[in-house]
Amino acid sequence: MTQQVHKTDEDYMRQALALGRFGLGNTAPNPAVGCVLVKDARIIGSGFTQKSGRPHAEAMALDEAGKDAQGATAYVTLEPCAHTGQTPPCAASLKKAGVARVVYAIDDPDPRVNGGGAAMLRDAGIEVERGLLASEARRDQLGFLLSKTDNRPMVTLKLALSANGFMRTPEGEAPWITGALARNMGHLLRARHDAIMTGSGTLKADDPSLDCRLPGLADASPVPVVMTNGDLPTNRKLAQRENLIVTNAAPRDVLADLAARGITRVLLESGPTLAAAFLADDVVDELALFTAPHEVAMSGESDISQMQLDLARFSKTHAAMLGPDSYVHYCRERKN
Repeated sequence: MTQQVHKTDEDYMRQALALGRFGLGNTAPNPAVGCVLVKDARIIGSGFTQKSGRPHAEAMALDEAGKDAQGATAYVTLEPCAHTGQTPPCAASLKKAGVARVVYAIDDPDPRVNGGGAAMLRDAGIEVERGLLASEARRDQLGFLLSKTDNRPMVTLKLALSANGFMRTPEGEAPWITGALARNMGHLLRARHDAIMTGSGTLKADDPSLDCRLPGLADASPVPVVMTNGDLPTNRKLAQRENLIVTNAAPRDVLADLAARGITRVLLESGPTLAAAFLADDVVDELALFTAPHEVAMSGESDISQMQLDLARFSKTHAAMLGPDSYVHYCRERKN
């Protein structure tokens, strides 16, 4: 006899969160939201924010559910919007569809919403609950949240280190510290960010492409940003990128400019000097740390030591082995 599985509000919200993550790196300047519609213990509609923010997650879920949305519960990772833009307000669409209950994770700090979506739903007699799995949703939405509260995108610092703390290999050796699986994860991180940043040292040493080379994700390559005090040599690979941004501003000024361009998520792939500058300015929100099991034959102070990285300021969120290499992801807890 098959045992029936009874899902809870938390289960459905986790599904909405998982859906929302499909949009990371693809929806800026809009948030990457997930939505699940449930009726009689059955999912009748689901969706996540599409490219450039349209359509919204709620609209996709309602379209799939059709008339069955009457009396359903909507699980949404961000407060439904209350303003009219290119599309009608999602709160109004949920009301029109006859949804009976809305459970959302976190408030939308956008001044055009900021409680207005929840108020619109309550005024229509819809039961509204907020705060379910809020910390997880806040982590997913951090780039969007910071763009509204701190005038900057979120920053993920990606580091690939040898066992003795170096990001480089001796001259004449293969340039990669980690193996293929770890490098593929690095490319997936690129696809989940709107922009990727490096400095002049990395540009000179590696001539990086800073694109996403996973099959099917080439179009998800982030906007390249180079921080340098000089001109970008025309023989560098990045010089061929039409959307390249070159700047010599300080970290916080660069981030403010990127926020003004609608960028909400930045991946920092640089050497120890630029990484140290961002850490010193306290604008690193997440850390993706890849560590190889072998040492490299380098002398002097290690790169990780030069950065003065204080891991105690971060919380470990997940870890995995990628072949012989370890991958640990950390987040800096911030109040928004």
